[in-house]
Amino acid sequence: MKTQKEEKRTIEIGELDTSVTGILLQPANPTHLLVLAHGAGAGMEHPFMQSLAEALADEGIATLRFNFVYMELGKKPPDRPKKAFAAIRAAVDYAKSLDLQIPILLGGKSFGGRMSSLLVAQEEMEVVRGLVYFGFPLHAPGRDGIERAGHLSAIQQPMLFLQGTRDPMAKIPLITEVCLPIENATLEIVEGGNHSFQMLKKSGKTKEEVMVELAKSVRSWLADW
Repeated sequence: MKTQKEEKRTIEIGELDTSVTGILLQPANPTHLLVLAHGAGAGMEHPFMQSLAEALADEGIATLRFNFVYMELGKKPPDRPKKAFAAIRAAVDYAKSLDLQIPILLGGKSFGGRMSSLLVAQEEMEVVRGLVYFGFPLHAPGRDGIERAGHLSAIQQPMLFLQGTRDPMAKIPLITEVCLPIENATLEIVEGGNHSFQMLKKSGKTKEEVMVELAKSVRSWLADW
């Protein structure tokens, strides 16, 4: 593991008159900063989020993770879009205020990625140079469809979709159907991964190896710009 510096930060959400906790993880000489939103059921300190951030740092990508308001308060269910959007805007603004002089990316795990995509589809966010989705929730389990993808064609920035072949929330033929006609969308398939990129034992891959694979996919995608 390369040198990494992790710091807790407070992110003020002015439009909601509240704040959430963030974690900034910086490698030495980062090339990009990814504002990374968590999934619906687990916050920014979940082992998946921590391991992913560390793997990304090893690839020279800094991350700013943050909690949505409901997670900060220990509540359920997830915030409605308007409230989620406010948290994402605040996190992106905070990332911009750091003035690291590197491109800012936006994305997240499942719910966090989808909320990010909905926000960018609706608003001009020129500071966001690209979006990364770690398990885009295309449909509910057992309710196959592509209705949730209708807004994606409105996004102008490059997008990277990382999807496992065992993900019940994004059947591969459907997510492929969504991505193919979108010129700025790249789909990377993780063979054997479920919605959280957990692998079957027979794959022989450890959790750490999968995180490294995800991070390297992001790095490779950035190199193609």
